[in-house]
Amino acid sequence: MPPPHRAVVITGVSTGIGHAAARLLARNGVHVFGSVREPQAAAAHVAELGTFFTPLIFDVRDAAAVAAAASQVRTALGSQRLAALINNAGIARPGPLALQPAADFREQIEVNLVAPFRVTQAFLPLLGTDPALAGAPGRIINISSVAGVKAVPFAGAYVAAKHGMEGYSKTLALELKPFGIDVIVVAPGTVATPIWSKVDHAFLAGFDTTPYAAPLRRFRDDALSNERAGISPESAAAVIWTALTAPQPKSRYPAANAGLARRALARFLPRN
Repeated sequence: MPPPHRAVVITGVSTGIGHAAARLLARNGVHVFGSVREPQAAAAHVAELGTFFTPLIFDVRDAAAVAAAASQVRTALGSQRLAALINNAGIARPGPLALQPAADFREQIEVNLVAPFRVTQAFLPLLGTDPALAGAPGRIINISSVAGVKAVPFAGAYVAAKHGMEGYSKTLALELKPFGIDVIVVAPGTVATPIWSKVDHAFLAGFDTTPYAAPLRRFRDDALSNERAGISPESAAAVIWTALTAPQPKSRYPAANAGLARRALARFLPRN
């Protein structure tokens, strides 16, 4: 079945916000091209969402695979434009900036900031920069975070990437005005997703002999507690739906409060 006149690309639909957004959009008649890294995840999503979901199997860090996915979507859409690109894929690797391995810092910048830049470039022609395609210009929805405007100890690389996402989105919005492409930031606070629970105790063991050991583990435990108490991925997906469908969308939509960020400084930093 070919996609209907409304089709979107969402990166990182395996779990969390991406999965909830894919489900919501598909159930409202929007064809979702969703990126996953494993064929097994692709099969599960097809089984759940049916003909309104097409898997794109790629890692956002793989430029060649991203380009191939953009070509796949272009073929599926024919002469029509893409309604939206939702840059959602992201990771978190906590650690004190004074001691964090450069590879961990670099990976978070790569996945959370460089990858959206790469994916956006690949799909921009489908969103409206290619004059040969028909239809209204699409929208770019970048998933940021409350960490994009606040500091959170032990999440410095994630914070840096999300601050970068905020500035990148503002600049991109200015540069895409001639094409009529809106750039919108959705910035959740604490969401009940597994982004922090994916960080196991073995990962943190590398800091066990440092002054940061105890506060870093308390930070992780509190982050897990906040995940469980945060807004649901479905609530965040509803904000994405608003950003996608509003006739005159705002440039930025917050999706929750900043609970962890507000408390982190006093609770987790070691004292002299």
